[in-house]
Amino acid sequence: MRLNQIKDNPGSRKERVRIGRGIGSGMGKQGGRGGKGQTARSGVRLGGFEGGQMPLHRRLPKRGFKSMNRKDWNEINLGDLQGAIDTKRIDASQPVDITTLVAAGVIRRPLDGLRILGEGELTTKVSITANHATAKAREVIEKAGGSINLIIKKVLKADVDKAAKTAAKKAAKAGGTAKKKVTASEE
Repeated sequence: MRLNQIKDNPGSRKERVRIGRGIGSGMGKQGGRGGKGQTARSGVRLGGFEGGQMPLHRRLPKRGFKSMNRKDWNEINLGDLQGAIDTKRIDASQPVDITTLVAAGVIRRPLDGLRILGEGELTTKVSITANHATAKAREVIEKAGGSINLIIKKVLKADVDKAAKTAAKKAAKAGGTAKKKVTASEE
């Protein structure tokens, strides 16, 4: 075989069809866009339009809910944590938190916080600071002789006051409706 004899397999390379280049090309006149009108033009916005009939996306019910304030957590299993300690990426004698895990390359970037999951085994005594931990994870960490410190969300005084006001309003409303029912039954 010589360099001038090398060629692609038959059918592996296909030339692009050049549309709108005359009647003789086989893709002339309307260039595959059908007749005239709205769909022959660029920028057509007919998505979901069914000729005035109620479109499918409006006929089907809405499902689910997506919170605007959703948190995105870094989740780590105890087995992965033990693996990082075994490979000496994490020093078990030092406290472990999200910045330690990022520096060690165990997690990629600090998101909204750290959540410890209970999969795998942990045999090393380690002190962990995290936002959440499953019951099984806490049990395994304490069984290994370690400790877990949970970061508690700060609650502002204004939020507590607002919650108390709302609860008082609900209680008053519930009490008011109960009284109205009693008076109606007496008459």
